[in-house]
Amino acid sequence: MFLTPYFSVLNQKFQFTRRQASHFAKKVAGDFNPIHDEDNKRFCVPGDLLFAVLLKEEGISQKMRFDFSGMVSDGVALQVENKCENESAVVDEKGKEYLHMNREGEVSHDSELIEHVVKNYVQFSGKNFPHIMVPLMEQQQMMINCQRPLVIYESMEIEFSRLDIHHPEVEFSGATFDVEGKRGVVTLNFDFKEDGELVGKGVKRMVASGLRPYDDSAVDDLVKRFIECKEAFLSKFAIAA
Repeated sequence: MFLTPYFSVLNQKFQFTRRQASHFAKKVAGDFNPIHDEDNKRFCVPGDLLFAVLLKEEGISQKMRFDFSGMVSDGVALQVENKCENESAVVDEKGKEYLHMNREGEVSHDSELIEHVVKNYVQFSGKNFPHIMVPLMEQQQMMINCQRPLVIYESMEIEFSRLDIHHPEVEFSGATFDVEGKRGVVTLNFDFKEDGELVGKGVKRMVASGLRPYDDSAVDDLVKRFIECKEAFLSKFAIAA
């Protein structure tokens, strides 16, 4: 499966090196959030990578909700723990939970479908910044800390009308940024379509803290640094943007 280069398995547990997690973020998701840089002191594994491995292990259900409850660092041994028939979680050796999944309906273990859904979703998810976040911040006239940007993945829900599908494509269907003081919740809505037919819907929620009044120059500088980081990485590893 395409995920093989991005995690390691030892004694029936999986874990991530900084390079594996960082390369998944950049190569697969197009996510250049500095918190996923190999040399970042606050480094954490992308939530989308945890989501991808969990789907690989548990399959795709018609209705799923994912709740993120912790940031995973490199070298942490993890496993999928089945809570009950319709609940699973990614936990470490001490039982600490990082990602919880509730599911309903039929389940598909079609590896090609899982790979297609994962790739399409994380590529959409990785475009949060600057394509979606910057217009939302400008609209609300509030912004994240541009020197130490941090937006935390909170939850995600997906519901398919049926699972006899093969190549559903993700389409953005709107977003909101609800601000309360220095904290804001970003909600992204998206559809799954196959051959023009709507076959599923989803919503992703993220939490932004430490908000401050919007500053054009600060945001422009953050976007500039983001683009420079992306171009440098793509040039170094000679992959298509």
